[in-house]
Amino acid sequence: MNENSSNTMALAPNTSNKRETVCIFGTGDFGRALGHKMIQSGYSVVYGSRSSHISNLIPKDAEVLGHAEAAQKAAVIIIAIQRQHYNFLTPLAEVLRGKVLVDISNNLKLNQYPDSNAEHLAQLLPGSKVVKGFNTVSAWALQSGTLDASRQVFVCGDDAEAKQMVMNIVRALGLTPLDKGSLLAAQEIENYPLQLFPMWKFPIFLSLGLTAFFFIYCVVLDIIYTYIYENSNFSFFIAITIPNRVCPVMALILLALVYLPGIFAAIIQLYRGTKYRRFPDWLDKWMLCRKQLGLIALAFASLHAVFTLVTPMRAFVSWRTGKGIISQALNNKTEPLNHTNAWISDSYLALGILGFFLFVLLGITSLPSVSNNVNWREFRFVQSKLGYLALILCTAHTLVYGGKWFLSPSAYKWYLPNIYILSLIVPCAVLVVKFVLIFPCIDKRLTQIRQGWERNPKYSKQSNYIINKSAV
Repeated sequence: MNENSSNTMALAPNTSNKRETVCIFGTGDFGRALGHKMIQSGYSVVYGSRSSHISNLIPKDAEVLGHAEAAQKAAVIIIAIQRQHYNFLTPLAEVLRGKVLVDISNNLKLNQYPDSNAEHLAQLLPGSKVVKGFNTVSAWALQSGTLDASRQVFVCGDDAEAKQMVMNIVRALGLTPLDKGSLLAAQEIENYPLQLFPMWKFPIFLSLGLTAFFFIYCVVLDIIYTYIYENSNFSFFIAITIPNRVCPVMALILLALVYLPGIFAAIIQLYRGTKYRRFPDWLDKWMLCRKQLGLIALAFASLHAVFTLVTPMRAFVSWRTGKGIISQALNNKTEPLNHTNAWISDSYLALGILGFFLFVLLGITSLPSVSNNVNWREFRFVQSKLGYLALILCTAHTLVYGGKWFLSPSAYKWYLPNIYILSLIVPCAVLVVKFVLIFPCIDKRLTQIRQGWERNPKYSKQSNYIINKSAV
């Protein structure tokens, strides 16, 4: 069997599961990909085109007709053309009356027009039932079988029956429809494909800013200071040593920032005595991007682990070790094992390993494929209880590493604290306030507030009046 025949068979509909006819206006990349997918799912597809010439790119089992003739053959018409070409639909208003028109178009810019493309289409053809859908799915995703792309298709429209018809088509194609309500939601849906990592902007910019600050801070203390006062050139520290100091600092601070908005939220609720008032906008946005902050923190922790593993292979470390051995041999003196340092070193490593293990566990649990398979209590236990345990272990890891230098004057070059001291400010503050919040007297009141209790409930007198009057 030749290649062409095998492709034809792949697109041939299953006659035992034959579905209704769907019309597609537009023979571009998306229109053709959607037609292929519909034919594979058992639909009959007819294309409405300006030219009746059948291109070899069109699915072989599809029919190509003029717009008016094609529209008469289907109850659902996919409008796979851009907004600037909608005007040609106006003369077809009578033919399209009562039809379900699925607008799949996107714009080039966010909020490019005052109204959405779907609303504009509904104004041009008031007799048709306009539904927004398929604009968040790419032609590539349809061609690749949606195995490596999002399966969600956002749908909105004013006619419930028309929306249901479109959602049935979405399900038949192996996708997942998500009803977003009326056509007023169309502009929001049209903005989705134009947003570049909307929930990642603040975490990424914050991480880049803090990374740049701590990197420059380390360069000043470890390279410039040493060169000026000790006449030593340690510029090669920029490659591994300084990144291996910045990465754990960033991981610890970002992990603390994941839990800090929860601390603020608890304090605000205790102060207000109610949960029925919105948090400030900055706190709302902060809480929504906690997952992204945690994943970036995990990335920094992973880099720290890799940098630490390659440390013994560095020329500087080999030179320093060899120098120490030669020095002991020349002096005919062997340095005895310092058990205190041995305990500190092993404890520091053990705390880091355990903290990193919990870090990875938090990252795995945040994946949709994992979080969808655990209930809310299990998810909360991992993200909250084990998350705070990870923060405690990582903070202890840093404290054990630099505790002996905390009060040493030599650690303060140019009267500036070491980078690890700066990294402890936020996590220690979070842990101290969290420790206070779990006191029974405070935790009990906070639990009551989150269950609906209010210190000064609104309309309490009016409610009592209504209750007493109804009792009479």
